[in-house]
Amino acid sequence: MKVSIISLGCAKNQVDSERLASQLRGGGHLLVPPSEPSDLLVVNTCGFIASAVRENVDLLLDVERLKQEGRLGRVAVMGCLVNRHGDELRRELPWVDSWWGAGEGDALARTLGAQEEGKRDPLPEGPPWSRYLKIAEGCDHRCSYCLIPALRGPLQSASPKEILRDAERLVASGAREICLVAQDLAVYGEDRGEAGLESLLKDLSRELPRDVWVRLLYLHPSHLKESFWEHMLSLPQLLPYADVPIQHADERILEAMNRPARTEELRRLFLAARRASPDFALRTTVMVGFPGEDRRAFETLRDFLEEISFDRLGSFVFSPEEGTAAAALLPSVSRRTADRRQERIMALQERLSLARQERWVGRTLAVLVESADPDEGLAWGRSFREAPEVDGEVEIRSGSIPVTPGQVVSVRVLEAHPHDLVGEVAS
Repeated sequence: MKVSIISLGCAKNQVDSERLASQLRGGGHLLVPPSEPSDLLVVNTCGFIASAVRENVDLLLDVERLKQEGRLGRVAVMGCLVNRHGDELRRELPWVDSWWGAGEGDALARTLGAQEEGKRDPLPEGPPWSRYLKIAEGCDHRCSYCLIPALRGPLQSASPKEILRDAERLVASGAREICLVAQDLAVYGEDRGEAGLESLLKDLSRELPRDVWVRLLYLHPSHLKESFWEHMLSLPQLLPYADVPIQHADERILEAMNRPARTEELRRLFLAARRASPDFALRTTVMVGFPGEDRRAFETLRDFLEEISFDRLGSFVFSPEEGTAAAALLPSVSRRTADRRQERIMALQERLSLARQERWVGRTLAVLVESADPDEGLAWGRSFREAPEVDGEVEIRSGSIPVTPGQVVSVRVLEAHPHDLVGEVAS
């Protein structure tokens, strides 16, 4: 049977989709890209915030049209959207053949007579050299604006043995970069009463080849110690890059968000990273327009971002999600004001990012090539400073030097832009 998978939302969903694809291949099914006709299409959905719900539903309506045209046989919908709006969706979309919540991919695979394979290949349209590895599911934090604990359940850490086995399989299938993901990497192992993230990273560094990159995504700042950065830098495969969402920097807003890390603790944590290495690439996420965010609170956030000077930053406007404590908080901030604040944050970040980028002009970076145009003598890739999908890229002027996707090349930086770098092959 021909099966295609559309994976929406976060990198953790991508891991679930790849696991399902591996099981289906093991059961004798043929995986084809979503652009091709198939006997079964599986849509792995996201239901985190209202905008994601709308985007997912719009895509499902497009899928309905394809099914009516005869390009698809059956359609299965799985993931967080089903957990959040399953009953309503079943009524509104009766043409969907089966529904599966987050974490029910194994059950879906069993209905198709599929068994798990020893390896986890990327989806047909995905690159084999950069892969995600989920080390835990669920979350025990209770941020007042977040639905993840209700959708994904409590923290469930995978065993170190299982993680090491999965990492080795990814490397065997061609991975040059492994991005560790979870709702919060920093609390890994607490539910098992076992050694935590630092021990796991040491085990991974011992077992993996030295030329494999390991990148950390989604670390809650309240569970990080200042010494953690030095531990990262001591392990050869660990990239000096960390995604640490702070959401805000005003004490009152952090308290309303039920975020335990306070402003001074955040300041000490990030300044420690800069002391450990001035080149350490720090990414964060902030939220504007949270209930009670007055002008003073917003300026506190701006001042903090200016002081720390994050390399990368994502921002979003508060969304009052039904079922969260924050949805009932007052006073609310108008959408117009929130949008204007977001514009100011991103304008600030563009200036800060450019300053951090300019530090690399004239220096050399190792770059993982992701695409190439030999006829034009150009290629594009990412260094330790750019995570997949969310950050910028490095344009490589390769000239007559052959450069192929999946290869790591040394690039001398010639130009810096707010999000991207331009360089030439150094060797």
